[in-house]
Amino acid sequence: MISLSTPVGRVRVVGIIEGISYLLLLGVAMPLKYFAGIPEAVRIIGMVHGVLFIVFSLVLLLAWIGEHLTFRWAALAFLATLIPFGPWLIDKKLAAFDKPSS
Repeated sequence: MISLSTPVGRVRVVGIIEGISYLLLLGVAMPLKYFAGIPEAVRIIGMVHGVLFIVFSLVLLLAWIGEHLTFRWAALAFLATLIPFGPWLIDKKLAAFDKPSS
């Protein structure tokens, strides 16, 4: 279970949620817009995804500034959000950084 009480845990949780929103945007909203003529789907899901991306960027920045993640892993986590299924690809590696603060 991922803990929201640690900075890296928050990065992991928000990353997974943001990743789901990205998949919904690409796999549901975009086809609805271009094949079914429903542009509202992209407008709504796109806005939710944008907010989640900003929240993810902020929690990632806080984890890096608080020295819970190295610059390399913070950069890799950021890049992973730019590709579909990216957050799941690096989640196991981020779990190694997910230790309670002392």
